[in-house]
Amino acid sequence: MMTVLEKLKRGDLVPYLGPGLWQDAKPAHPANALDLVGKLTEKTSVPFKIRKTLSAAAQYIENFKHRKTLSALMQSAFATPPSPLALHEWIASQSFPLIVDAWYDGAMQQALSAREDWGQVQGLSQAEHHGVWVRYYDASGKRCEPAEAGDWRTLLYSPLGSARPAANFVVSDSDYVEILTEIDIQTPIPEEVRNIRAGKSFLFLGCRFCNQLERIFARQIIKRSSDRHWAVIEGELSRNEQRFL
Repeated sequence: MMTVLEKLKRGDLVPYLGPGLWQDAKPAHPANALDLVGKLTEKTSVPFKIRKTLSAAAQYIENFKHRKTLSALMQSAFATPPSPLALHEWIASQSFPLIVDAWYDGAMQQALSAREDWGQVQGLSQAEHHGVWVRYYDASGKRCEPAEAGDWRTLLYSPLGSARPAANFVVSDSDYVEILTEIDIQTPIPEEVRNIRAGKSFLFLGCRFCNQLERIFARQIIKRSSDRHWAVIEGELSRNEQRFL
């Protein structure tokens, strides 16, 4: 614990946030993949065998209802701006150089909104932005150039995109496949993220690593950082989580 506190004080720790932060909060938006796929399938039918698998259900909607339908359903699911949790507010007050937010709700953005010295970079779907892996936004939510990130005290990285400010969503099977074909050579990982993470440790909060996609993304995002990381996880770990951690 002392090592974690020391790294916090030095700014050598990167918070990596997952949807599990909302487990006891009962937010208006979907708080996990199962809740989200339930929202998507409320208004459009998908085969029974994939109704509980988010990326597969999203792919079915994209294939048979069009990508615009999938995007509209995702926007509807996260239409209500979230009120940040106390943890979001505390993280925003610490001026971490890098924060990773691996969910779509935008609560971490909201917590940072009182500051002007931050910006964000979000992952993009190749179905909507072919050949462009990420997009940058300043503290006001305005799209900006990557060069501006050098002036930010905090960079918020949302590898799966976010409902805000521009409804970018990495969610379907094809979204992930496009990224995974390049992720070993780090092409989809923003250069600024690669630079900031060097030598730093990651603290996983609200994350589970039960499926392969979650493990691959986390492993590639923390690549070439410190060799020591921490995770706060409630309950029993799965066998795959034990291997990963």
